[in-house]
Amino acid sequence: MSKAEIALKCFETNNCAQSVISAYAGDYGLDKDKALSVSVGFGGGMGRVQDVCGAISGAIIALGLSSNFKDGDGRPKINEVYAKVHRFIDEFAAKEGTIKCRDLLGCDLNTEEGHKYFADNKLKDRCRAYVRFCCEQLDKYLAE
Repeated sequence: MSKAEIALKCFETNNCAQSVISAYAGDYGLDKDKALSVSVGFGGGMGRVQDVCGAISGAIIALGLSSNFKDGDGRPKINEVYAKVHRFIDEFAAKEGTIKCRDLLGCDLNTEEGHKYFADNKLKDRCRAYVRFCCEQLDKYLAE
């Protein structure tokens, strides 16, 4: 099963950020439950604030884990991760036009009307596409 398929299975019961990071966590010594815990607040664009898409946040956590950063590595290694994060975000934005959950979905998930719009327009399918895209991009980055 691909990482995207693992993430999409996780997305059936968890949020977008949790889904992406949980597919990669074991590769970097983080068990699935810890990955789900550390990423739970990033779903819905950071606690349903609808800012940065949670799938992107999950991918950024995975990029951080893949860096194997340790205390003392300092600014050069931080800058290396930042460069990957910038590139990742730029590629997502180029494809989707934005990285903001609210703009990607076109509704406010904090209102009854927003939830109805989300359900009526089957926007969870759109979120699945973002989860898939983030995993596919991560696979490319991690293979570099």
